[in-house]
Amino acid sequence: MLGKLFKLLVILAILGFIALVAYAYAAPYFGVSFSQPPAEIRVPVTLEGQ
Repeated sequence: MLGKLFKLLVILAILGFIALVAYAYAAPYFGVSFSQPPAEIRVPVTLEGQ
């Protein structure tokens, strides 16, 4: 009984991983972008030399 449950969980994890990879590859066709929008970041830096 416990072995069947473990086998089912392993199969579901594998199917979920395959679905996630398929979605990552097919996402641009659905208009989904995983990249962060470009933004300029400026941070002031103080250099102290001796």
